Amino acid sequence: MTKDFKRTITQMVQDENTFLRLTLKGQIREKFMPWRCVVVRPVLIKNVRHLQFSYFDAKQDITKNYRGIEAQEKLDELLMLPFKTLLAQSTTEDIHVQITKEGRALINQSKPTSSVKAPDLTHDAHKELPLPANKPDAFLQSLGIMDKQGKVFPSMQDKFSQINEFLKLLEHTGELERLEQTPVQILDCGCGSAYLSFAVYHYLTHVRELPTRLVGIDTNEKLIAKGALQGKNLDFGQMCFQKSTIIDYTPEVPPDIILALHACDIATDEALVQGILANARLILCVPCCHHELHQQLHTLAPFQPVLQDGILKKRLADILTDTFRSHVLRSMGYKTDVVEFISSEHTDRNLMIRAVKRSQTGDAKVMQEYEELKNFWGVTPYIEKLLREKGRWRVEDTH
Repeated sequence: MTKDFKRTITQMVQDENTFLRLTLKGQIREKFMPWRCVVVRPVLIKNVRHLQFSYFDAKQDITKNYRGIEAQEKLDELLMLPFKTLLAQSTTEDIHVQITKEGRALINQSKPTSSVKAPDLTHDAHKELPLPANKPDAFLQSLGIMDKQGKVFPSMQDKFSQINEFLKLLEHTGELERLEQTPVQILDCGCGSAYLSFAVYHYLTHVRELPTRLVGIDTNEKLIAKGALQGKNLDFGQMCFQKSTIIDYTPEVPPDIILALHACDIATDEALVQGILANARLILCVPCCHHELHQQLHTLAPFQPVLQDGILKKRLADILTDTFRSHVLRSMGYKTDVVEFISSEHTDRNLMIRAVKRSQTGDAKVMQEYEELKNFWGVTPYIEKLLREKGRWRVEDTH
């Protein structure tokens, strides 16, 4: 079986009566991988069975349908890629394959985890959500998002979508597959009402079955007390809340993941610095207001027409602040992108800075670009001030 798992999986996929789904995800270290995850399932198109291949990377997902020889060729290509885990599911059994760093396949065959009696060949099936609708979820019910049957209340659709979008952005980093030690340590900076923090804890602990410990910090005593009570009521035993400013907090254990959702002004910079100081594996920040850099901007030709209107100056300060933040993270060895968190129709604060630790040192060119942009505008970003205070600013190393 060890040597022939690809053949066994292929035979399962080809079985039109029992095959349900094949999921390939994770990445063997130092191997090139074009996709973070691929899902294969059978679909019926014009009364002909096809295989639907859904390819996911950090920013998009692509779905293609193939049949016959072409479908087999695409499956063969997938099985040659260095995925870390493979899960093949049928109505009769599950086959779970874990590839070690040395390339050895650890295989486990078990009874089917799905209670489905026959393949679902519906072509226009909804994209799978981390926390799907129409499936009762005690956590979502506790938030008043869904009823006992799993139906999402119309008035809570926005919050339901926001939770799932955030979880998808977390998944799309691929870092959850690379975490080798548990429990996963999460620090939520400026946690506020913390409903997304509860969602992350619930998803990792109860859906992904990944032991997790989450600490939420905030200066608002009422919100801290509210979070602690809710965690107790939900029996989320590895969640705790503490009153503290972000920059003054000292974690008992270095966090693997830093969260900061709508932390106001320099609080976002403090959260980013917490992540940098801890060498956190993953940082997800959704910035809120940007006042600090706005106050430093002054009239500069040829930008006087932009700066004379308050709202335009404010938006320029927003863009510059998040650009500086992203470049600092890149200079610290983080692969960083700025993505849309949720649709702008819900809030104009819809950008997320997403950073994944990839090396101990960053690109000197990135730091040079940072310095040139800073000198052009004649400003000093707050994140730089904080890192200097902490002894972690190494601009001289790039010259």
